[in-house]
Amino acid sequence: MKLGENIISQSGLSPFFKVSNAEAVGLQPPEVRRGDAVRTWVRSLSGFQKEALVVSARSGLMWRLVSDEGAYLSGHDAAPCPLAFLTTGMIASYMNEITALADKQNVTLNRLRLIQNNYYTMHGSMRKRTMIGGALPVELEVEVDCDLDEAALNELLMNAVHASPLNGLMRGVLPSLFTLTKNGKQIEVGGATALSGGVVYDPEGEAPVPFDTEVALIERRGISPEKAVAKGTAAAASSLTDEQDRTLNPAAICTVREDGLKEIEQHLYSPRGSVFRFLSEEAHTAGAKGRAPDAVSYISAGIAFCFMTQFGRMASMEKLDLPHYSIVQDTHFSLGGASGGTGRAGEADPVETHVHLQTSESDDMARDMLDVSERTCFLHAFCRTDLKTRLKVTRL
Repeated sequence: MKLGENIISQSGLSPFFKVSNAEAVGLQPPEVRRGDAVRTWVRSLSGFQKEALVVSARSGLMWRLVSDEGAYLSGHDAAPCPLAFLTTGMIASYMNEITALADKQNVTLNRLRLIQNNYYTMHGSMRKRTMIGGALPVELEVEVDCDLDEAALNELLMNAVHASPLNGLMRGVLPSLFTLTKNGKQIEVGGATALSGGVVYDPEGEAPVPFDTEVALIERRGISPEKAVAKGTAAAASSLTDEQDRTLNPAAICTVREDGLKEIEQHLYSPRGSVFRFLSEEAHTAGAKGRAPDAVSYISAGIAFCFMTQFGRMASMEKLDLPHYSIVQDTHFSLGGASGGTGRAGEADPVETHVHLQTSESDDMARDMLDVSERTCFLHAFCRTDLKTRLKVTRL
């Protein structure tokens, strides 16, 4: 049985678009600390369906994105799952840095294609409060035809990987920071690390209005191919069982089209789900027109969507009263070492999240919901785990 209504498909509103009335929406970007900053607001729609508005301080562009889950979480599969967005943003960021660094070094990369696999774990019991999400090293395969020898090519590619702004969230340990609001009133957090300063509340401006465009930002393209994944899952509602010991495997393939847009085909191998085609573009690159979300906007949306899923998952499994919940999340990144001209490895600050719950549950239960959601969120685990990208080069 599917959870909630299929609001994404039934609303009549385009699911993904650039917002034309960004200033009137009331979601202001955070101040820039490191070179780039993104504010993401996500609210629950129904079941595991969620809506996000993502605004970049650097470009000023705002995007409306939605996320859903497949049969493994009794979802409607009406939009990509949360992990799809981070995988997409990550591979787009790697493509940005690889092509920018090659240009700086006057290296020609022919038939360039990136293939990326991300891996996450979930084990333990929700009822016993031992359930925890984890993140494993990333696998990146670069298919390319070029004149560099093996050592020079590997050096260029690894320098580009380290230059990605996402490097700042991967390397080292960055515990996320939180505020917690219940029924409009701020309360103390529990085990989660508190964020100092004031609360950022949900925007109260106009509803987002799309730009007229012929570009389809994200499209569904059937079911992902079968792939053997150790401890992989595919069964309906498998992600809602109390005791879990499983591995998740979202993946992506990225190429650059003739019109300059990056095209990313995103697969979900475990739990097996749909294929979605994403488009991405950096607003500050030569000839860019802001036709699609940039890499860090996708990354930021993915982290926020994944965290929100854990609230809905816990409420469903524990039969908690949680009719509405939302977050406002700030992410701070350096510019790309190659694409932004810094010449350094990418850096980032801890993710800052303001959690807003509407519930009749107690304050202690609200704190428990935050703590469990943080521990079971794969992408907050990604931030608090020191990770490396394992590189493989395939010559064409």
